[in-house]
Amino acid sequence: MTAAREWTLDGHAGRLAGRTWTGGSPSHVVLLAHGYGEHTGRYEHVAAALVDAGAVVTAVDHVGHGKSEGDRVVVADFERVVDDLHAVDEQARAQHPGLPVVLIGHSMGGLIAARYAQRHGGSLAAVVLSGPLVGEWGGAALLDLPEMPDTPLDSTTLSRDPEVGRAYEADPLVWHGPFQRPTIEAIARALLRVQDGPSLGALPLMWAHGEGDRLVPMAGSRSGVEHLRGEHYVEKIYPGAQHEIFNETNRDEVLADVVAFIRNALRR
Repeated sequence: MTAAREWTLDGHAGRLAGRTWTGGSPSHVVLLAHGYGEHTGRYEHVAAALVDAGAVVTAVDHVGHGKSEGDRVVVADFERVVDDLHAVDEQARAQHPGLPVVLIGHSMGGLIAARYAQRHGGSLAAVVLSGPLVGEWGGAALLDLPEMPDTPLDSTTLSRDPEVGRAYEADPLVWHGPFQRPTIEAIARALLRVQDGPSLGALPLMWAHGEGDRLVPMAGSRSGVEHLRGEHYVEKIYPGAQHEIFNETNRDEVLADVVAFIRNALRR
């Protein structure tokens, strides 16, 4: 049975809130990076599948997200968010010495994970990018507008399962307001940093994406993934799936694919 423990940690702009899921005797650590406007609590079922496969899973609410401190969904510099994630990584390694660490990032968390892997890839065993915000992203066009549109993220773009959208709308820890200009500016800078940074070389990389993703379209992400991919690369594209593939109608298939990739990467 998966047990979750909540904790806090000092981040670059205040206290960070996170949680760790454990089961029996883990063989590896999985570090999770969530997406824009959401929080770690939306990954309970993901963590359960990973724990069942031998992981201890740890995740943090990024600055301004979920239960962490900071202005809501305001990220001034993603390099500092990578620093925060590194502190979480170091904490997990101290608690589970000697275990290999796998990094999974979804959406904006995929951008964070990609940059993390460029900076700290030598310490990782594998990386999984789910609907990652890398490469070319049309959302940066919002910066050309005089004001950010006063509209929240469209929850119908998350999954073909309507219950996912309903739960998202009802979640008080999810941000239901408009995009924040400083965050969009920081995303634009981070996208350029990733493109200017190195490939992941020998670090195993899995790219998983919904073919019907309207929030982070697959074609835009591909250019970023092609830049990152190295010697050991797995690609999984799910026909018809929307943005949150871990919450899609075929979520069991997606999670099984991720577990299989991690298992193979750890055998190397």
